[in-house]
Amino acid sequence: MLLGASAGSDLLRALVQGTPAGTVYALLALGLVLTYKTSGVFNLALGAQAYVSAALYFQARVSWGWPIIPALLVSVFVLAPALGFVLERLVFRHLRSASAVAKLVVTIGLAVALPAIFDLALGFHSIAGQTPVGIIPGGATVFYNPFGVYALSRNELMAVGVAASAMAGLAVLFRYTTVGLHMRAVVESPRMTELNGIRSDRVSSFSWALSSLFAGMAGVLIAPRFNTLAAPDFFNLVVIAIAAAAIGMLVSLPRTFAGGLGLGLLIAVFQTFLPRWSDSLPWLATVRENLTPAMPFVVLFAVLVLWPAIRRSRAASDPLAGVEPPPPAPAATTRSRGLTVATRVFAVVFFTVTGLVVFFRADASWMFLVTQAVILSLIFLSITVITGLAGEISLCQGTFAAIGAFASFQLVTHLGMSVLLAALVGAVIAAVVGAVLSLPVLRLGGIWLSIATLAFAYFFDSVMVKLSWVGGGKQALAEGTRLPRPLLGPFNMNDNRTFLGLSIILLLIVAFAVVRIREGTVGQTLRALRGSELGAQSIGISPARARITAFAISAFIAGIGGALLAIQQQNVNYSSNFSPFASLFWLVLVVSLGSRTVEGAMQAGAAFGLFDAVLLKGAVIGWLLRSPARIPSVFPLSGTWRFVLFGLGALQFARHPEGLVENGKRGATEAVDRWLAARRERSPVVERTTEPETAA
Repeated sequence: MLLGASAGSDLLRALVQGTPAGTVYALLALGLVLTYKTSGVFNLALGAQAYVSAALYFQARVSWGWPIIPALLVSVFVLAPALGFVLERLVFRHLRSASAVAKLVVTIGLAVALPAIFDLALGFHSIAGQTPVGIIPGGATVFYNPFGVYALSRNELMAVGVAASAMAGLAVLFRYTTVGLHMRAVVESPRMTELNGIRSDRVSSFSWALSSLFAGMAGVLIAPRFNTLAAPDFFNLVVIAIAAAAIGMLVSLPRTFAGGLGLGLLIAVFQTFLPRWSDSLPWLATVRENLTPAMPFVVLFAVLVLWPAIRRSRAASDPLAGVEPPPPAPAATTRSRGLTVATRVFAVVFFTVTGLVVFFRADASWMFLVTQAVILSLIFLSITVITGLAGEISLCQGTFAAIGAFASFQLVTHLGMSVLLAALVGAVIAAVVGAVLSLPVLRLGGIWLSIATLAFAYFFDSVMVKLSWVGGGKQALAEGTRLPRPLLGPFNMNDNRTFLGLSIILLLIVAFAVVRIREGTVGQTLRALRGSELGAQSIGISPARARITAFAISAFIAGIGGALLAIQQQNVNYSSNFSPFASLFWLVLVVSLGSRTVEGAMQAGAAFGLFDAVLLKGAVIGWLLRSPARIPSVFPLSGTWRFVLFGLGALQFARHPEGLVENGKRGATEAVDRWLAARRERSPVVERTTEPETAA
C-alpha cells in the first residue's frame, strides 16, 4: 500500500513538474502550426525569432537596467511581431508558390542568420552561467505548492497561464472571427481569396506577426530555464515543438497544444521513474542520463514513422498555382565548345597556380585551412548526392560524417586497425546506417522526411555520442577521441603538405565518382523520380531501391569525409565539427551555392573553410595593398558575419534553385555570347560585287 501511495505521489509530482515546460513547448508549437496553416511554410526559424526576443529582454533588463514592463513590451510585443511582419513582407510572401524544399531551405538559412544579425547589431554576447531573468518579480525565488508534492515557481505559473490563454485566444480567433476564417482560406489559395475581395497579403502579414509574437513570448518564458542564452538551445526547442506540431498534423491547434503539454509531462515522468527502472535493468543505466533529453526526438521520429496519417498527409498547395518549370540545364551543356575549352583551361591554370603557392609558400595555419576546405568539399559532395541528385533534404549529414569519424576512432583505438583502412570501414558503417535509416522514412515525403532526419541527428547527439562504444564515454572525456596521421609507404602524413596531397587525391576520386553516378543509371533513375514518381514506377523503377541507394552513397561519402577531417585534426572534435546545428549551416551553404554540381560543393567547402581568413580577417585587402600593415582598422571582422552572409544567401534559393554558382555561370555565359554576337555585328563585311557587262 505504501509503495502504491509513493508511486502515486511521485506520478503527481512529475505531472505538476512537467506542466510548465510542456505549456511552453505547446506555445512554440502553436506558432509553428499558425504559420503553416496560413502560409504553408514550416518555419524552422521560429527558434531564432524566440532567441532574438529572449536576448533583447535579457539585454534590456540586465545590461540596460530597464524595468520589467518596458523590457517585455519592446522585446515581445513590439520586436517579435515586427520581425514576423518584416519576414513575411520581404521573404515569405514571395515563396507562396515555391516548393516545400525551397521554403524549408530558406527557413534554415534564417535560423542561422537571424541570431547572428541580432548579436552583431546590439553587440550581444551571452555570458556563461548568467541565468536570464523572468517576467515577474521574484519569479525564481517565490514558490507555491498547491498540491503538496512540488513547489511551482512564479515563472512556471506564469508560463502555464500565458500558454493556456494563448491557446484559448487562438481557438476563439479561428472559430468565431472573420479574420480567422480569412487566415484559413489564405493557405488553401491566396488567389481564390483575392477573387473574393480579401487582401491575402494583409491576412498573411497578420498571421506571421501573431506567430512571431508567440515565439517571442515562448523564448522569454523558457529563457530562465537555461544557464546561458545561446541560439542553438532555442533551435533545440523548435525541434521539441515540431514533435508537438506533428501530433497535431500541423493543422489541429488543440492536438498541438495537447502534444506540447504531453511532451513536458512525458519528460518529467521519465525523469522521475527512470532511475527506479534502471536499478532492475542494468543496460538502461548506461543511457539513463541521456535518454530523458532525447525523449522529444524519439517521440518525433516514432510519430513520423509509425503514424499512418503522417504518411498520407500532403503539403498544402494552391490549386491555381501554375506548374513549376523544370530546373534549367547546367550551363556547361549549353555554352559553346570554345567557351567550354577556355573555361577548363582557365580552371586548370588557376588551380595549378593556387596549388603551387599553397604547397611552397603557405605557412602551417594556411596549410591547415586549405586542407580543411578540401576535406569539407568532400563531405559536401554527400549533399550533392542526396539533395542535388535525389531531391531530398537530409538534415543529418553531419551525423553520418560523425559516424565515420567515431568508427575510425574506435577501430584504431581498440582493434589497432590502420587509420586509412579504419576510415574506409567507418564510411561503410555510415553507409549501412544511412541505408537502415532510409527504410522507415521511405514513405515520408517533403518536409516530413527532412524532419525525420533532423530527429535522428538530435537523437544521435543526445544519446549515441555519450555511449562508450560510439563516442568513447569516460575515456573520451579524459583523453579525447584521438586519431593518428597515417603512414602510407614512404609518405608520412604527419607532414601537412603530404596530407593535403592525400586529401586532394581523395576529393578528386569522390568527385569523379559523383559525376559518374550523376550521368549513370543511378543518376538517371533519381532524375526520373524527381520528375514524376508515378511515371518512374510505370517504367519499372523502384523508388524504394533508388532512395536507399542514394542515402547509402551519401552517407558513405559523408563518413569517409568525416573520418578524414578527424585524422587531419587528430581528434574527432564532435561538438565543433559535427553537431546538428553546425551541419544545418553546411546544408544552407551547399544548397545556396549549388547542390546539383560538383563545383558547387567544392566552392562551398572553400567558402566555409577560407571565407573567414581570406575576407573577414582582411587577407585579400592586405594582398591588394601589398602589405598587411595597410589593412584598414575595420578588419578583422567578426566571424559571425559568415553566418549572416551565407544564411541570407539561402534566400536566393527560391529564385535560383540551381544555386548561385550555376546561376552565375549561366549569366557569364550569356554575357559572353552577347559580346561575341555584338562583335560579329560590328565586323565589316566585304561583299563582292560584279559589274554588269556592257554590250559591245
